[in-house]
Amino acid sequence: MQAISHIVALTSPLFLLAGLGYALVRWFTWPKSISDALTRFVFAVAVPALLFRLMSDFARLPPVDARLLIAYFGGSVIVFGLGRVIALRMFRMDGAAQSVFAMGGIFANTLLLGIPLAKIALGDAALPVVSLVLVFNSLVLWTLVTVSVEWARTRSVSLAGFAETAANVVTNPVVASILAGTAWGWAGVPLPGIADRTLELVGQAAVPLSLIALGMGLAEFDVRNAWRESTAICVLKLAVQPIAVFALARLLELPALETQAIVLLASMPVGANVYLMAREFGALPGAIAASLVLSTAVAAVTTPVVLALTGGSH
Repeated sequence: MQAISHIVALTSPLFLLAGLGYALVRWFTWPKSISDALTRFVFAVAVPALLFRLMSDFARLPPVDARLLIAYFGGSVIVFGLGRVIALRMFRMDGAAQSVFAMGGIFANTLLLGIPLAKIALGDAALPVVSLVLVFNSLVLWTLVTVSVEWARTRSVSLAGFAETAANVVTNPVVASILAGTAWGWAGVPLPGIADRTLELVGQAAVPLSLIALGMGLAEFDVRNAWRESTAICVLKLAVQPIAVFALARLLELPALETQAIVLLASMPVGANVYLMAREFGALPGAIAASLVLSTAVAAVTTPVVLALTGGSH
């Protein structure tokens, strides 16, 4: 109980920052243009600066057990399959809706919430683990949902669709900054002092601004839509996925830090990318929008519990 109280105290300011962003838009009527601009800055400048600087010091970072990808994405695929079964049996959804529903149970908000929480609760040593997941996250999960929907609709899979997804992932500013920083680190050339200090200052803004941008974005969604479906998505995302990832991590005997970091990421609320999927495939936009807000609110309680149970805090 003491461990949970400690982690609640550690993580509460992060969720309060998200609440601040939500309040600014919902109650103080800040325009959407501000939310869009802040999110763009976080996505294109602040977080890439943080991750590039971290990965540029690659030689000094602790080694990362790459088997964590098997545990994280293996657990995700298992929960995706379970989600499709639930969507079919409980809600009688078609193939496209099943795919989007199941994706809501596994696609986490690793960028705006996962990075800040990992940095605060587990320290900088956990960020290489998070970075490794981020590099593959969109590629693996966008491909999974695209294949699932295309197969459900046409019983065929497009190679062009996979190629487009891969290109989008590589040119993503966050992924590009991780890859570029890692390459710089392998080269063994230290960053010039001025550049290092500038990146440090910009990167320091990444955590608070990410959370405020998250809250501002959540204010755009209506939580009253399709409550049964959104509740089921939240159970999959906040309970079932962390359990599945943790079970695989233990089965693979991953080191403690890798286990804590990937289970933390698995306990994150539903990511905004799932709403983009819902819009693109024309399935469940209301339920997914509601699950974004609901899962973020509930994660303020469940994530500290997950962290305490896995022994995470520094």
